[in-house]
Amino acid sequence: PFPLSHGTTTLGFIFQGGVIAAADTRASANGLVCCATTQKICPVHSHLVVTCSGSGADCMMWRRILARETRLYQLRHRRCLSICGTAKLLSFMLHPFKGTEVCVAFTLCGWDNNIDGPKLIYVCSDGARLQGDLFSVGSGSPYAYGILDREQRWNLSKEEAFSLAREAVFRATHRDAYSGNNLDLFHITDQGWRKTERID
Repeated sequence: PFPLSHGTTTLGFIFQGGVIAAADTRASANGLVCCATTQKICPVHSHLVVTCSGSGADCMMWRRILARETRLYQLRHRRCLSICGTAKLLSFMLHPFKGTEVCVAFTLCGWDNNIDGPKLIYVCSDGARLQGDLFSVGSGSPYAYGILDREQRWNLSKEEAFSLAREAVFRATHRDAYSGNNLDLFHITDQGWRKTERID
């Protein structure tokens, strides 16, 4: 089998108007573009989406597992699992696979409908769990961080936040051969997530 190589650009950040999640849509394998329209941002429930990077098959399987477990929790307890609780659950499920060839990295972008509000949490396949205000993951992330670290701030307007996310992903796709094609962008608020039109 050919050696696995992973490439993508995903990002998420918090601002006064909620949480922004953005990603390119290119899926690649060993230098070949396999799919130009991959969905790397996936809704989990009404107030939570995850950005996925790593092995395509692993990402698809683990996001299905996560959606199933959060739905079962909702049915049992008649409420959604909190964003921090979801991140902890995912981290515990992934930890036994530490040191194996499982390769996934998720950024949970969501809103807890209580005093907590917006949340952004990074979880990867070795079970690591980090909470912050800004994350970018994938081979294009160094280029995206170059834009985000300079421009991202709390008091951005919605239009400025959308523009910043687009600019960061576009700059990454310009420099990183494994990222490209289209841009998906989600905005999460206390009313839930909303997907903007896919941008070429």
